[in-house]
Amino acid sequence: MPTSKQAAKRIITGEKARLRNKSRKTAIKSSEKKLRTLVEASEMDNAAKQLTDIFQKLDKAVKTGTIHKNKANRKKSRLTATLKK
Repeated sequence: MPTSKQAAKRIITGEKARLRNKSRKTAIKSSEKKLRTLVEASEMDNAAKQLTDIFQKLDKAVKTGTIHKNKANRKKSRLTATLKK
């Protein structure tokens, strides 16, 4: 139980941020999954479009502080390598 008004507000804002971050991370993971299925099906045009979509989501997540910049860059690198294989 929060002892001050400020602590109560921090609990509320923290919960909102947690849900927002969870939503962004889930969207990124599902996009990655979709990209991998497109690559396995050899649909390279659609996969390239999906890759740009993932890049936008990763950049947005970094900008808002959901994930670290290095993690996003590592994911971008690995997904690009997966597409080139």
